Amino acid sequence: MKLTKTLLTTALFGASIFSFQSTAWADTPEQQFQQGLTAYEQSNYQTAFKLWLPLAEQGDAQAQGGLGMMYERGLGVKQDDFEAVNWYRKAAEQGDADAQAILGFLYLLGERGVQVNKSLAKEWFGKACDNG
Repeated sequence: MKLTKTLLTTALFGASIFSFQSTAWADTPEQQFQQGLTAYEQSNYQTAFKLWLPLAEQGDAQAQGGLGMMYERGLGVKQDDFEAVNWYRKAAEQGDADAQAILGFLYLLGERGVQVNKSLAKEWFGKACDNG
């Protein structure tokens, strides 16, 4: 029994160190975002969230859009329409064309907790077009 506890403790400690090392190498915000994107693409949503949240809170539009998608789809976080729209809006207000287009569709269709508002949909679509 003691050997089992020792092995389990060692395994958990090793996993926690590996988890720390796998998220600690990013030297720049861009590297941190890319590392989060790789984690997201590998369906490692908790790691992506852990990497993107500090960036999003510091105003990184790409990370904000990524969090919006995660909250919209419930990937690594509890699905939450309010949070999804909140993060999309933050990214959109900084000129992120993808987030602007998503907000346009949400307002056009009245989805994810927003009411149909064709005027706002047109405004967000226009901004998305202006931003490529």
